[in-house]
Amino acid sequence: MVSWLLLAISTISIFSDVTTASASDQCLGVDQRLLLLELRNSLVFNASESSKLVQWDQSANSWSGVTCEDGLVVGLDLSEESISGGIDDSSNLFRLEFLRSLNLAFNAFYTVAILSSLANLSRLAHLNLSNAGFAGQIPVELSCLTKLHTLDLSWAGLKLEKPDMRSLIGDLRELRELYLDGVNMFACGNEWCDVLSSSVPKLEVLSMSSCSLSGPINASLMSLANLLVIQLDGNNLSATVPSSLSNFSNLKTLSLWGAGLHGEFPHEIFQVQTLQTLDLSSNSLHGSLPEFSKNNSLQTLVLSDTDMSGRLPDSIDTMRVTLKGVKLEFVKILTMFKLIDFSSNGLAGPIPDTLGDLKLLHVLNLSHNALSGSIPPVLGNLGQLESLDLSRNYLNGTKLA
Repeated sequence: MVSWLLLAISTISIFSDVTTASASDQCLGVDQRLLLLELRNSLVFNASESSKLVQWDQSANSWSGVTCEDGLVVGLDLSEESISGGIDDSSNLFRLEFLRSLNLAFNAFYTVAILSSLANLSRLAHLNLSNAGFAGQIPVELSCLTKLHTLDLSWAGLKLEKPDMRSLIGDLRELRELYLDGVNMFACGNEWCDVLSSSVPKLEVLSMSSCSLSGPINASLMSLANLLVIQLDGNNLSATVPSSLSNFSNLKTLSLWGAGLHGEFPHEIFQVQTLQTLDLSSNSLHGSLPEFSKNNSLQTLVLSDTDMSGRLPDSIDTMRVTLKGVKLEFVKILTMFKLIDFSSNGLAGPIPDTLGDLKLLHVLNLSHNALSGSIPPVLGNLGQLESLDLSRNYLNGTKLA
C-alpha cells in the first residue's frame, strides 16, 4: 500500500504536453487512418483483452488511444493492450513521424529488445516503455531523441552497460522526468550523480529504484535545482545522507527506503517546507531530528524498521519519540498527515488519545512494537482511516466505535 501511494504522489503525468482527447474521423487525414489500420493489423495482441485496438476502424470516434492535431497523429497510447509482437524496423509505427507521445507500457514484449528505430521518431517528447517486457541493453540510439521531456523505461528487464548512462542521456538536455526503476545499472558504478548533473539540467523527477546503484549521493546532484521527486529505493548506496539534500527548495518526495544508508540523518531535510512524502524505512539511520516547521507540508512519513524506541507522546502539539536513542520531535503539523508508519521498532508505553485528532489519517501502522495499555476509543473517530494495524504489541481494550 505504501509503495503504491508513494508512486501515486510522486509521479507527474507522462502525457502532460499532449491533449488526451481521442482522435475522430474528422481530424484524422486519410493517410493517417490507413497507417493506423495497417499498424493494428500487423500487431500481435489478444483481442479479448484489448480496449483500444479492437475499436479502430474507419468510422468516427473509433480511434481510442489516438491523439491528433491538424489532421496528424501526434499521440499514441497503446498501454495495457496485451501486445506481444508485430513491431519491427519496417513497422508503420515508425511512419507516424509527427508523434510527440508514445506509450507502450504494460504490454508483453517478453525478451524482445527495444528497437533502435525509435530514434526515427525525432519529435517525441514523451516515451513510456515501462512494464512492457522489453529486455537486454537499452539502445544508444534513444539518445537521438533530444526533444524528450519524459523517458520511462522502468521495470522492463533492461540493462545499461555499453553504451553507458552518459551515452544514453548525455544529449537529452530537455528531459524533465527520468524513470529507470529496475534497470540494471551496476556497470555505472558511483558516477551516476555526476552524469545526471552534467546531462539533464532541467530534470524534475528522478526515479531509479532497484538499479544496483552504489554510493555516495555526492554534491554534484545538487545542481539539479528543479528536482521535485527523488526515489532511490532498494539500492546499495552504502553511504550517509548528505545534508545538501535540504537545498532542494521545491522537493515534494524523498524516498530512500532500503537504500543501504547509515549514519546521522540530517535534520535540515525535515525543514524543507514543500516536502510531502518522506520514506526512510529499512535503513541504519540515527541522529537528532528537530521539530518540523509550522509550514511543513508532510502528509506521508514512513520510519519503519529504523530502531525507533521510547514512548509515544501524550500531546500532539509536540510529539517525542527516540530514534536509536536520539530525541525525535513532531509538532502539531502532524494533523495534516494521511499516512504514518512507525512499525517494527521498539516503541513502548501507551497510545495517546491525541492520535484521535489526526482527522485526515488514512493509514496508521504501529505494529511490531512494545506498546501497552488500552487502545484509545478515540481512534474510532478517525473517519478517513482505511488501515489500522496495532498488532504485535501488548495492548488491550474494547471494540472501537
